[in-house]
Formats: sequence, structure tokens, C-alpha cells
Amino acid sequence: MSQPDDLRRPDGTPVRVLVVDDEVNIAELVAMALRYEGWAVDVAHTGSKAVALAKVERPDVVVLDWMLPDFDGLEVLRRIRAAEPTTPVLFLTARDAVEDRVAGLTAGGDDYVTKPFSLEELVARLRALVRRAGVAVAQSSSLLTVGDLTLDEDSREVVRAGDEIHLTATEYELLRFLMRNPKRVLSKAQILDRVWNYDFGGQANIVELYISYLRRKIDAGRDPMIHTMRGAGYVLKPA
Repeated sequence: MSQPDDLRRPDGTPVRVLVVDDEVNIAELVAMALRYEGWAVDVAHTGSKAVALAKVERPDVVVLDWMLPDFDGLEVLRRIRAAEPTTPVLFLTARDAVEDRVAGLTAGGDDYVTKPFSLEELVARLRALVRRAGVAVAQSSSLLTVGDLTLDEDSREVVRAGDEIHLTATEYELLRFLMRNPKRVLSKAQILDRVWNYDFGGQANIVELYISYLRRKIDAGRDPMIHTMRGAGYVLKPA
């Protein structure tokens, strides 16, 4: 899977997004995909929490579920816009009737995605929103660095401590996912969803297999960077 150039704020800091959805699994899946893009992500499962977070974190863009347990997305939008009138908002909802779309967009929503949805499409729409709003610009750097390990997303070259490491396509995607989330514990399910493009059938043993392949190439004869967190998943961090 190819990745577009990173979008960053003009000052070089990550785009900040607020994900609001009362379905915890959906919220975390969206958050994971956006963190993979290099964005800073805050998550709320209620309207009141969303409004509170928006006041403190001042997100660059909001992914907003229509139906929430305390008050609906339109009310969240109204309260956020009262403080930040120009913040782009993308509605995420199971309600796909034309009148609902019109209501959301008329109320000030900037885009609308219905459930079930494609993560790739959602990310693409958010990228378009922040570009149009002037929130973020493409960055030219394609280099990921964790400790003495570097990965060039343009040339696909991987180097550790000056030694070039040759990876298969799948090993490369797995390492890139780990390097885009340094010091973050990633579960087998998260890795399957991202690296195997959501459709591998949940065979977690394939993750273990490819982690072992990576370790032989990345960690062999060196201080280990890839660590197993028993019962939780895997984490990559500087040696």
C-alpha cells in the first residue's frame, strides 16, 4: 500500500484530529488509521467529552458521529463552531437518507461519510478537508527515524546503524507501520487490519511469523528494537 506525502501544519507539527463516536471499536480503528498517517488524535465517545476536548486541544479537523448517547452531532457541531467557527467537520453516521445529509451539511458540516465505510476513503476525505481549509501542507521529507533505524518511504531503503537491510514488500509494510507508531504497543488485530489491508481473515499467527522475520533482519546481532508485550502486542522503540 503506497502512502501519500505527509501532511503537516505549516509550522511542521502534526495535524490534530478529534474523533467522536460512541462505538469504541470504530473510534479506535479510525484513530489508528490517522495515527498511521502521522496525525495527533484525540478520541471522545460522548458529545460532552467531545466539546470539552475541542476547547482544550483545538483540533484542526473533527470526525463526528451523528448519533451520540448524550446529545447529537449537530449540537456538538454547534458548540464547537461557537468557539472555532472555521474548524472542518466530517460527519460519520449510519444515517444515509438524503434529508439527513442535507441537514448535516446545512448545519455547517463540511463532508459526510456513511457507515459502513472504507478507512482509505475516510482518510482521503480528511486529507482533502485539511488541505482545502489551509490547515496543512505536504511535507517533502519521506524519512522515518527511530533510534539508529531509518526508513525512506520514497526509495524504500531501510538502514540500521549504517547497514542496509533488504526487506520483502510485506516486511517493509510491517516495519513502516511500527516505525510510524514508535513506542506504541500495537495489537495483532491492529497490525492485521493495517498491514494486510483489513481482509486477511484474522489469522494472527501470520503477524507472529512476520515479526520473527523482521527481528532476524532488524535485531540480529544488535540490541533489540522490536519487543513483545505479552497479551498486548508488539512495540518498536530505540535500543
